[in-house]
Amino acid sequence: MNSKYKLILEIIVGILLLAGQFFCLVEGDLHYYDFVLKEKNFTRLCSTKSMLVVNGSFPGPVIHVHKGDTVFVNVHNKGYYGVTIHWHGVKQPRNPWADGPEYITQCPIEPGSNFTYEVIFTTEEGTLWWHAHSDWTRSSVHGAIVIYSPDETTYPYPKPDDEEILVLGSWYLGDVNKLVDEDLQTGADTPRSNSYVINGQPGDLLECSKDSTYRWVVDYGKTYLVRIVNAAMNAELFFAIANHNLTVVGMDGNYVKPINTDYVVISPGQTMNVLLTANQSLGHYYIAARQYDSARPDVTDYDQTNATAILMYSGNYTAPNHPVFPASLPTYEDFIAADMFLDRLRSLASEDYPVDVPLNVTTKMYITVEMNQILCPNETCEGINGNRLSSSLNNISFVNPSTDILMAYYRNLSAGVYTDDFPNWPPSMFNFTQEDLPFNTTVPIQGTKVKMLNYDEEVEITFQGTEVLNASENHPMHVHGHSFYVVGSGYGNFNNETDPKSYNLVDPLEVSTIGVPKNGWATIRFKANNPGVWFWHCHLDRHLSWGMNTVMIVKNGGTPETSIRPPPPYMPACNVPYLPWIEDFDDSSREDVY
Repeated sequence: MNSKYKLILEIIVGILLLAGQFFCLVEGDLHYYDFVLKEKNFTRLCSTKSMLVVNGSFPGPVIHVHKGDTVFVNVHNKGYYGVTIHWHGVKQPRNPWADGPEYITQCPIEPGSNFTYEVIFTTEEGTLWWHAHSDWTRSSVHGAIVIYSPDETTYPYPKPDDEEILVLGSWYLGDVNKLVDEDLQTGADTPRSNSYVINGQPGDLLECSKDSTYRWVVDYGKTYLVRIVNAAMNAELFFAIANHNLTVVGMDGNYVKPINTDYVVISPGQTMNVLLTANQSLGHYYIAARQYDSARPDVTDYDQTNATAILMYSGNYTAPNHPVFPASLPTYEDFIAADMFLDRLRSLASEDYPVDVPLNVTTKMYITVEMNQILCPNETCEGINGNRLSSSLNNISFVNPSTDILMAYYRNLSAGVYTDDFPNWPPSMFNFTQEDLPFNTTVPIQGTKVKMLNYDEEVEITFQGTEVLNASENHPMHVHGHSFYVVGSGYGNFNNETDPKSYNLVDPLEVSTIGVPKNGWATIRFKANNPGVWFWHCHLDRHLSWGMNTVMIVKNGGTPETSIRPPPPYMPACNVPYLPWIEDFDDSSREDVY
């Protein structure tokens, strides 16, 4: 790019940002962050490695906003490979350009370049998070988003004295992206984490970790709002604090009816707000997290570490030799404990925070979530049966295109990028939860198929877990650009006649990530009222890498206020042969561009 063109582009960007500031001032305040992505050495578990982080920290910086604010985040990539950032749970109305998933809404921010995301907050309130959305880089590139009420006083619970953020994550001794790339090439299983971490630290139950264990100091008698983020790559986690009860008051940027409990279970991608009152004897208490494993009992090669931090009371007392460990923390495979907790979750559904469950469903979908295998010649791959491990939705294993779907859709250049024939139903119906299913159920179709939805359609999706390859487990399904209501769930095959009779249409949980039960089903409803290209995927990254994904495209609604905003002129370039067509394409005649 010559200097003259660059100067003109910078002037245009500046004018657009100023214009955006003017209009955003009507809705809320503006905030500005600089995220510098750079390699840095970290030592955990007696070993040092270099990994990509934001602003030199792991986890990355916390974004603080009020409901209705807008944030501009300028991401400078000083690393060695392309990266994108996703603002998990933020609806981004009419603004899919800043949503972040690689090859879905943008191409990567290449090394040595930068890109400014405009993150628009609307109805979200509580805790969300941001993370990389390319390869497995989110293992080190992630952080919390704190969203206060507009005046910081109107909470549906007594205002706490203080608050704390606890980010649960995964630690790998090796270069996780390199390891995953090798496994994807050979078809082998992806790597297991070497430990879980709390605010970046494994805790003093693990080697070389005693001095670096994260410590949280509390004052006796005070109540704290604890914001929990599950940023782990592939694990639902049990979480507890020794001798202290927790009151769950929010999930995924929405309020819930308060639940008193001595443990929680949280899926990767989910966030949770809990209240804790420091009312125990002065001392030290472990904050602990361990994996909730829902796969086959005979598969035991998962990460069985117990990540810990320490809650420490302030004051004058003799510190114990060892903190108290939470006796309430369930064991790794305690599905009864998980179900007992999850079954209690309900939306607040109050006058100030009402629910708006779609009641006039116009589109119904039944989507199977499956583990699969891609056949290799002469069984030369390193996955199951000498084939390549895979996963799918409705037997379609998603393939990332070489350019982003959003720009291809916006420019009417879908040919060779995607097809719009993602099915509402699986290709064949059978007993999905039966063990030892026949071979023909295990091999998916590979493709880039999307689901088209009209603006304001009311959608119902039933996700059906399957026992294909005898590999059923919970699948945390996440949608971009929307939240949804979980109106029902259960075990076994979904029964279209009897199961809908038990739907909760009064106070169902509103979230953007939900666990589909092992060998069971979950039904959600939402209104497709956000025009754009939005990713649907399992938030177990191994399943995402293998293809348990799809895309829904919500069409424009016919007015400027219900249509996708025009793209920023500085979107990261896509290195594909027909890129000049996209850049030079004249869309001035399009009726849906305003």
